[in-house]
Amino acid sequence: MSASPRPTLLSLGSINADFQVRVDQPPGSDETLLAHHFHRFAGGKAGNTAWLGATYGHRSLLLGRVGDDELAEQALGSLRDAGVDVSGVTVAAGEPTAVSMIIVPPDAKKHIILATNANDCWDAPAIDAMVRVIEHTDPPACLVVDCEVPAAVVLRAVQAARRKNIPVVLDPSFPDRVSDELLACLHAVTPNTSEAEALTGRNIQTLEDAAWAARQLRERGARIACIKLGDGGCVLDAGSGAIHVPAGNMRPTDTTGAGDAFTGVFAVALLEGREPREAAAWGVAAANLAVTGYGSKPAYPDREQVRSMAAQLLDDARCLDGAG
Repeated sequence: MSASPRPTLLSLGSINADFQVRVDQPPGSDETLLAHHFHRFAGGKAGNTAWLGATYGHRSLLLGRVGDDELAEQALGSLRDAGVDVSGVTVAAGEPTAVSMIIVPPDAKKHIILATNANDCWDAPAIDAMVRVIEHTDPPACLVVDCEVPAAVVLRAVQAARRKNIPVVLDPSFPDRVSDELLACLHAVTPNTSEAEALTGRNIQTLEDAAWAARQLRERGARIACIKLGDGGCVLDAGSGAIHVPAGNMRPTDTTGAGDAFTGVFAVALLEGREPREAAAWGVAAANLAVTGYGSKPAYPDREQVRSMAAQLLDDARCLDGAG
């Protein structure tokens, strides 16, 4: 009897070189801020998701663009070392690799300035090469996409995945690049509250607001909508009513990459056949544990840490009735 095929996580989107510092007072004054704890990391939403796929034991393929500069190796080196297949990453000739400049103040709520650079520079050969990778991937697989690459690239990828019966999980950053045509192709969408507000036109101040937004996104086509809350919890709607998965009691050190940890681990859990409610708890656990360390990938928890915390969170999850 032949072995079951190894599940594949495909990650398409931003691939960045991160430059991160801590400061002892909030940014915003005209004075020069003194910083410390300077680090250079591999970053980007797709890069973070691909790293999680590989470290959680799956075949992980990264799709995206880097520049023809020395920062490309910073963006890809640790991914390659973790076992991510980066052969689907193409080079944007004459363009720099995307750069993310991250400031972490005392309250741990990071401030990010992103130069998209190569992430936004796709030509027809690069798009066709990306589509071929998806077309040559067989289920079981899951495609995780973010909108920090052009909308046309995202749509081509999602359509290719749909032809292969590969479910798609979308991180809708940037939300102005999300169309109803795209939403209609999704298995799941995971906006934070500000992204959900942009997508639905309604302020989200309560759990009921989040439940309403999740239902709206489902009515526009996504099978599963999961709203990532500012406190680290989430509101999930998978078709049988809204469920609130609460945050854990964690003291944040750095919130960089926490949303990516949620989406990446949520997608991994779905890829492994977990029900949406359990997958959401895995995502919440991953995001909550991620904020306890500095940086994104260096702070990401392992499978056992997530499994243990998710089991506790599921016990505290509750249905939200009468959301409207």
